Amino acid sequence: MASFSDFKKRSKNSIGDLTKKIEELNKTDYKDDRFWRPELDKSSNGYAVIRFLPAPGEEELPWAKYYSHGFKGPGGWYIENSRTTFGENDPVSEMNSQLWNSGNESDKDIARARKRRLHYVSNILVVSDPANPQNEGKIFLYKYGKRIFDKIQEAMKPEFEDEEAINPFDFWAGANFKLKVRKVAGFINYDKSEFESSSALSDDDAQLEETWKSEYALSEFTDPSNFKSYDELKEKMNRVIGNDIRAIDSAAQTTAESTNFSTEPSAPEVGAGEEMDNLSYFEKLANNSD
Repeated sequence: MASFSDFKKRSKNSIGDLTKKIEELNKTDYKDDRFWRPELDKSSNGYAVIRFLPAPGEEELPWAKYYSHGFKGPGGWYIENSRTTFGENDPVSEMNSQLWNSGNESDKDIARARKRRLHYVSNILVVSDPANPQNEGKIFLYKYGKRIFDKIQEAMKPEFEDEEAINPFDFWAGANFKLKVRKVAGFINYDKSEFESSSALSDDDAQLEETWKSEYALSEFTDPSNFKSYDELKEKMNRVIGNDIRAIDSAAQTTAESTNFSTEPSAPEVGAGEEMDNLSYFEKLANNSD
């Protein structure tokens, strides 16, 4: 057992040691290795081929859908799942509605910056990943937004009669998805992404069964236990923005604009147009969200 005199000597250096540990922790980015995302080059372009997988286990849907808010105020960052995921009231949504309905354009700008963001999560098999070939043949979770989900819906219900409807999540009659990422007018764009012709993922049912059994559960993303209560969210929101719902953090506003986390000019709570393309940005910020 160490002596008290040794403990006393070490205590003189304790602040330096603790500071070093904090610096090391701050340098460590939050990363969930279950998730895959395309790696973009310096021009924000990227390419990969993925295969959406069917619903795992006893789950009914091959995707999870939820909403969240992420913004910074004078009191720090607010990064929380939204209770509107369950069709319930959410304090940030209520605040945004108040701002939007004020009739002031400046209030609408604030509401846009704080609007809820739509997320989908699915299991995928990475077929081709030129930037990271070590990912090929592996199963990951993939988080995406409305633009890619629209592509999925279009594949299931094509616009023209001469186009074949496919279920992108089907092992046997699904199709590979060519993910093509570009930067257009300063924004990340997926318009050139497309499904290939329908094809079986494999002719080996045993291999397909193993793939199916290896999928990740999606239920955690809509599990109410992962969402704070209305009162907890309101307390956090008030702590972040203070007494003035129009209070903004100028540095955060500049960062948001420079990273193009802007929104389309529509009502702030429809969640219709915003992809969370730079996921790592918000994952890092999540460390500051309590």
